[in-house]
Amino acid sequence: ACAVVQRPQQTRIAVANPAALDSVRNRIAERIRRVPGAEVAVWYRDLGNADTLALDADVSFHAASTMKVPVMIELFRRVDTGTLRLDQPLRIENRFTSIVDGSPFTLSANDDSDSTLYHRIGQEASLRELNQRMITRSSNFATNLIIQLLDAKTITADARALGARDIQVRRGVEDTKAFEAGLNNTTTAHDLGMLLAAIEQGRAGSPASTKAMRE
Repeated sequence: ACAVVQRPQQTRIAVANPAALDSVRNRIAERIRRVPGAEVAVWYRDLGNADTLALDADVSFHAASTMKVPVMIELFRRVDTGTLRLDQPLRIENRFTSIVDGSPFTLSANDDSDSTLYHRIGQEASLRELNQRMITRSSNFATNLIIQLLDAKTITADARALGARDIQVRRGVEDTKAFEAGLNNTTTAHDLGMLLAAIEQGRAGSPASTKAMRE
């Protein structure tokens, strides 16, 4: 579940092929109306033609684990430039700093969908393994280790260069002080769609990197 951070004044609906998509749009809108108070955004684009459907696609939501996609993209971009290697080891330490005041915080295995790394503190893991756990198991621990290495501002800048115009990656996961201060990772349906399209179309990195991202 994601909480809306900012809502535009008017709902945006953009359909490139109204005859083909009007029925789908109406069915989606009706389904949303069945759930009182539901906040839903949709961005659909057929990469084989011009069909596009958007329902509140520019509404900003708390990104939750979807922010792991731009983190992955940035990791592979660094690999493409030669500044990092996927087989490069990284020490596993459960100690991170809040973006609010630099105070330390730790993650809990009980709040993570992948507890494996918590049993390996003090050891090393390759960037390839950490990325794999971040994406396929949604490991918060792996995510924070990678973000700490890459820098959130750079992740945001490169995501926006791919057309994700409003996305904001500010921090790692479970930074409670930042959450309470409203300093959250945010995204829109449109921005996530643009990033996934960039991966599929081979624009998010080299051919080898975008192939690895899809896998």
